[in-house]
Amino acid sequence: MNDIFDRIAAASDNGGPSLAPVLAGGAIVLAVLIFLASTAFVIVHPGTVGVVTHFGAVQSEVLPEGLHLVMPIKTKVIPVDVRVQKVETEASASSKDLQIVTSRVVLNYYVDKDHAAQVFQELGPGFQRTIVEPAIQESVKSATALFNAEQLITERPVVKEAIFEDIRKRLGKYNLIVTDFSIIDFAFSPEFNKAIEEKQVAEQRALRAKNDLQRIKIEAEQVRARAQGEAEARLVQAKAEAESQRLLRQTLNRDLVQLRAIEKWDGKLPQYTGAGMPFLNLGAGGK
Repeated sequence: MNDIFDRIAAASDNGGPSLAPVLAGGAIVLAVLIFLASTAFVIVHPGTVGVVTHFGAVQSEVLPEGLHLVMPIKTKVIPVDVRVQKVETEASASSKDLQIVTSRVVLNYYVDKDHAAQVFQELGPGFQRTIVEPAIQESVKSATALFNAEQLITERPVVKEAIFEDIRKRLGKYNLIVTDFSIIDFAFSPEFNKAIEEKQVAEQRALRAKNDLQRIKIEAEQVRARAQGEAEARLVQAKAEAESQRLLRQTLNRDLVQLRAIEKWDGKLPQYTGAGMPFLNLGAGGK
């Protein structure tokens, strides 16, 4: 190689034609070839797709991950991220009963890779700021207006589903797929928070009073049952005592009749006993 350059230099020194322009041109051609070779291959990295443009015009073709051969100068490949993106933001809205509510929410979404070229062409690279975040604001406002402030707390899953469905429809028409939505927190005015606290205290007191009343009723029922049992026991005892007295009186009356008959007897034995005589013929036993 050095010998060749030496010969070229010697020829130039001997008055021959200069080869410097030729060498310069060759160097330029070589540089161009190297540049074209380096730009003819494009790598689409994981989590992205390549949007193809021909002289700036977006093509419907989308390149998947990997190494691709393209036409230098004419073709340009622009990467578009199709991984799940997270957006966390706050949205203020009025509830159905006109309470101001500030919601802190989180949205997960991704670009539909089959329509990435359309998303790039119609929305541009800043679509999260221009499309996604405004859609979240509008969806939160429209869904919040369907519930009163108390329902936002007690029916939180229903509220979440309403906002999720609204956002999904809004972003779906832009080929943005919503995968998840969460409500992190609801923030109400200090006046409303105080009213809620007072209501909870009142409900707790009412519940305590209800429990006390229930306890008093149960205790009263127990006392009533105990008294009824004791009364029934006394009644049974009284009936038993009355029956005992009746039997005693019956026995005493029979003995008293016999005693009175004996007291009236004149000592003479009758020849026969009448039907009304309550004792035996004693004379018959003496024979």
